[in-house]
Amino acid sequence: MKILFYDTKPYDKEFFNRYNKDYGFDIKYLAGKLTEESADLAKGYDVVSIFVNDTVDKKVVDILVECGVKLIAMRCAGYNNVSLKDIDGRIKVVRVPAYSPYSIAEYTMGMIMTLNRKIHKAYIRTREGNFSITGLMGYDLHEKTAGIIGAGKIAQILIKILKGFGMRVIAYDPYPNYEKAMELDFEFTDLDTLYIESDIISLNCPLTKETRYMINRNSMNKMKDGVMIVNTGRGMLIDTVDLIEALKDKKIGAAALDVYEEEADYFFEDHSNMVIEDDILGRLLSFNNVLVTSHQAFFTKEAVEEITRVTMENIKRFQEGKPLENEVNYIGK
Repeated sequence: MKILFYDTKPYDKEFFNRYNKDYGFDIKYLAGKLTEESADLAKGYDVVSIFVNDTVDKKVVDILVECGVKLIAMRCAGYNNVSLKDIDGRIKVVRVPAYSPYSIAEYTMGMIMTLNRKIHKAYIRTREGNFSITGLMGYDLHEKTAGIIGAGKIAQILIKILKGFGMRVIAYDPYPNYEKAMELDFEFTDLDTLYIESDIISLNCPLTKETRYMINRNSMNKMKDGVMIVNTGRGMLIDTVDLIEALKDKKIGAAALDVYEEEADYFFEDHSNMVIEDDILGRLLSFNNVLVTSHQAFFTKEAVEEITRVTMENIKRFQEGKPLENEVNYIGK
């Protein structure tokens, strides 16, 4: 079984090489992303393994099929970067549906605390010998309202953490689990109520046709003045241009973003010696009440180990002709 890994980093090689001792696959690692220009490198490989910012559109699919690729093994849960419609019936696609929901929930809480109490700004100040606390005032989370959009596994762990701070939690999910709401002591509500009542809004939902740009000027106008928005889901859940305008108008008090809709050109890479040519990203980075990180909420030892293990098992099951329990299929027929 020959496998070509795209968009690999040193930690990918470390973990996959360690686990591969038990599998014996023939693996080649590429640092570059999967694009139309790099897809033909897959010729002669049975499997390609990709990550969140690799591109699998119709042109790429056609090339992979021509190269003889039979399986795309995703090293992530989301698959919005893959055109399942163009893949349908031509190549199998598998993913890692869950790795460590604790990693993302805990990171979300860390972003909330950092942004609210301005810990990142305080760190920079004291490193430069400035011990003034002027401008660093936050607010108690106790008795504030957190609105959670998407109440799956990650959100449920986040809710437990938020309840530990004494927060009231409301949530929206198209498929509400009322038993879980009773167990964790939160309430389901509609989106408009969530927008109106929340002091902090966390996006923990997948990117779909229904959720694309769900946070826009219209929805932000319904929110409390000074609300904090936290996004550890997918960048295109938020209309970034509208967010920037709302930040300028002080409608949005703060934003913590671990994802960005045009992140593929920048995230996971070192651009410290280059000019950021993306004007929208540059504008976001200029706000002192915006915290941007590089899609690292998932990045814990436990999560990467689980991604590695599940990816290898997905490939092994394909090799052995067993049912692919983590297969992703096109359902738009």
